[in-house]
Amino acid sequence: MSTLATLAVLALAVLHAYILVLEMFLWTTPRARAAFGTSAEFAASTKALAANQGLYNGFLAAGLLWGAVASDPVGFQVSVFFLLCVAVAGLYGAATASRKILFVQTVPALIALVLVLIAG
Repeated sequence: MSTLATLAVLALAVLHAYILVLEMFLWTTPRARAAFGTSAEFAASTKALAANQGLYNGFLAAGLLWGAVASDPVGFQVSVFFLLCVAVAGLYGAATASRKILFVQTVPALIALVLVLIAG
């Protein structure tokens, strides 16, 4: 993959690692509540659910990291797979939770996917 495509995949991996931290460890803090638009009561009652979501974001981050560092053709194939997973998850999240997810997750994933496909 090109350097630009690799950097885009790595940036998305960092984003999902950050989401993991927010959802698994900081869910009830003012920072996470502001990021996700939740109240203190809602955050407290959904802490376990958010941690589960965070774990899934960690798996996405790990897959993206794997794709970025693996040599081709594996790196290319893994990157395409996990970028598609992120895009689909973002579409679902935008349809069911918040439209904001479309711009935070889906659009960056599709941009990175285009860069990977051009580089591939």
